[in-house]
Formats: sequence, C-alpha cells, structure tokens
Amino acid sequence: MLDLDMAPYAAFVWPAWGISVVVLGALVARTVVAGRRAKAALKALEAEEDAS
Repeated sequence: MLDLDMAPYAAFVWPAWGISVVVLGALVARTVVAGRRAKAALKALEAEEDAS
C-alpha cells in the first residue's frame, strides 16, 4: 500500500513535489505555445512563398 506519512520530513517533501509539478507544467505549456508559434510562422512563410 502507498504510505504518504513522512512525519517530520513532510514540510520539505510536499512543497518540493508541488514546485516540481508547477515547473513541469510550465515547461509543457511553454513547449505547446512555442510549437503553435512555430506552426503559425511556418504557415505564414509557406503562404508568402506561394504568393511569390
């Protein structure tokens, strides 16, 4: 069974888990945003090339 009782260490462990989740979530969000920007830039370049 999963034992989540960390006694005196809980004050250090749970915030570390929380910070890790926030940082990983921010990295995923940043990657998604960068991917969307790259796709938009590529689409604009392709449209510009087709117009020429």
